[in-house]
Amino acid sequence: MTTKKQFVNIFPLLISLFVLFTSCDDAEQARDIDNRVIPSENVSYKEHLQPVFFLKCSTSGCHDDQTKAGSYSMTTWSNTVQPGVVDPFSPETSRLMWSIEGLGVSMMPPVYSTIRPMTNNQIEGVRTWIKEGAQNN
Repeated sequence: MTTKKQFVNIFPLLISLFVLFTSCDDAEQARDIDNRVIPSENVSYKEHLQPVFFLKCSTSGCHDDQTKAGSYSMTTWSNTVQPGVVDPFSPETSRLMWSIEGLGVSMMPPVYSTIRPMTNNQIEGVRTWIKEGAQNN
């Protein structure tokens, strides 16, 4: 068998292994993030929410600085707390809460997405953070 034929025969296997190993890492990171408990008060953007937003919103290729789905990036605190999206002290009027809870707007992440939705603890963490003023802490 020629080298070219060997490569053609082994190439699909190499691609499959690459996808398997890279997706396992993402799945492991998602489980780690989902298992972290966000406290019911004194929620820190940097410690508690930024890792969730990064994994579930930014690295998914939706709300990063290049794609900006819905003209919205969540890569930094200042991007995340855009007026009209996050209303400090008022989770009830924050479109971010509406989106992650699917209340009258598109559910985030979309139901067809491969990204796992936020856990109840993460959603309550976002709600508490906004209620506490959506600080850059």
